[in-house]
Amino acid sequence: MIKKLSLGVLIALSLGCSLPMHGQNASSNKKSYTKALDVMGSSMALLNRYFVDSVNIEKISKIGINAMLHSLDPYTEYFSEEDSERLRLITTGEYGGIGAIISQRPDSTVIINDPMEGMPAAEAGLKAGDVILEVNGHDHRRSSSEAVTKDLKGEPGSMLTILVQRMGEKKPRKVSFKRRKIRINPVSYYGMIDQDLGYIALNSFPNTATIELKKALDKLMQEPNLRGLVLDLRGNVGGLLDEAVKVVNLFVPKGKAVVMTKQRADLKQDITLKTMTSPIAPRLPLAVLIDSETASSAEIVSGALQDLDRAVIIGQKSFGKGLVQTTMQLPHNGVLKLTTAKYYIPSGRCIQRIDYKKVRDGQRDAVLPDSLTHTFYTEAGRPVRDAGGILPDIQVSRDSLPTMMLYLGINPDAFDWITAYTLRHKSIASPTQFQLSDEDYADFGRMLIEKKFDYDRQTAKSLSTLEEISKIEGYYTKHAQLMQQLREALKPDLKHDLESLRPHIESFLESSIVGRYYYRRGVIERELLTDKVVQEAKEVLRDAARYSSILSPSVQTATSSAK
Repeated sequence: MIKKLSLGVLIALSLGCSLPMHGQNASSNKKSYTKALDVMGSSMALLNRYFVDSVNIEKISKIGINAMLHSLDPYTEYFSEEDSERLRLITTGEYGGIGAIISQRPDSTVIINDPMEGMPAAEAGLKAGDVILEVNGHDHRRSSSEAVTKDLKGEPGSMLTILVQRMGEKKPRKVSFKRRKIRINPVSYYGMIDQDLGYIALNSFPNTATIELKKALDKLMQEPNLRGLVLDLRGNVGGLLDEAVKVVNLFVPKGKAVVMTKQRADLKQDITLKTMTSPIAPRLPLAVLIDSETASSAEIVSGALQDLDRAVIIGQKSFGKGLVQTTMQLPHNGVLKLTTAKYYIPSGRCIQRIDYKKVRDGQRDAVLPDSLTHTFYTEAGRPVRDAGGILPDIQVSRDSLPTMMLYLGINPDAFDWITAYTLRHKSIASPTQFQLSDEDYADFGRMLIEKKFDYDRQTAKSLSTLEEISKIEGYYTKHAQLMQQLREALKPDLKHDLESLRPHIESFLESSIVGRYYYRRGVIERELLTDKVVQEAKEVLRDAARYSSILSPSVQTATSSAK
């Protein structure tokens, strides 16, 4: 019996120990199936009886199952009974805990990295940067994030006591509070942009996605000046398919086909999902933002709205996950998440990027080249392609960040400087008004220099590659001195980079500090001011003629913007 569709489709089934077999190879498959079980069972028995050391059969069997499944594709996965919390988080966005992201540092201390707004950790006064020493008496002074997470999670309503060390304080703090059912809201932010456009950021598709999106949309539609909506699906890796269909249904009429799933031909279990109710915003101009991390159910929403000519899609080509997963119950409360089908959006295209059958066969050309993609047509007759992802109607290139920024984002000293700043300042200006002073930036730079902040640069990597090639081709000896001079010239110059990359570094610091005071909503509110993809969406939604022309069948190719 089909219970749930998710993760691009994740269908929950309950199966017995035997599986039906169809087709002319059924007899051969049955023999192979029986042989494999015999070999596997006998191997486990011999390991258990004769291996030189004691063997944890349950542990190695789990490793073996996961290795077997991973050889098929990245999405087929085994969840043991102990993993049920992780599966529940994927499908519901809920878990029992304190509502904080933790991280392990290089010295094996574990810190509170990001207490979530309105959650028990934040309400109990825990702050980013607090070092977790003990949880309910269990010592975690040198631990792992996995071990600490296990102690922090628990039944909602249960008490826990955490001992933390805060920067600048001599004595540890002991904090006691109750765990709660943590429900992560898939809508991380919504609000008005410049008084006339609505904006909603939808991060995932758990079973609350449509409810929370509808709440936000209802609030925005009460604004008298609302003239359009920006739905941001960037970074949204998907979730429940039936939620994706319901989200599309908020904007398109009842009875529209949104997605079809096609299983293996001999199973004959194709399913078409249609909108079931009347929409609440059938004519509100809509721009949907996507990027290379937009995947699965998020691609169904953006692709269906494109195929039905209901929204202008803006950003970068999406990830390209067109596969369907089905959850099947296993003995001992285990669950198998198995890829069982592909999905097709209204125009008839499948946007799966990687052919995993070719990967399994060892072929290198597993990604469909652009030259072999096919043309399909939207409901109004606009051409679209099965390009291994959703191609936006308006392509806006993503800004590339200097390599230094990647290292700053994971650098403990930079994190600690931000922590120290927040401890010195009880409050800051609003998310959109806050700025670091010249003195603060100079202090941050001095700290990096004193700590001998080390970071890699692509130029150095490229030079190393050039040196290796020149050695192979016999040119290195002749030009060794020139190569050395170039290496010296390309050595990282931290003082220079602190000046030349100041706009990037300041943006990183200011957003990080804003997040400490105003949480994720404050960071989004700040970033909306300079987000060029959002700026493009604003321009399109405010230009009725351009909006209509993009959705017209006379438009033959995707437009582009390099703003």
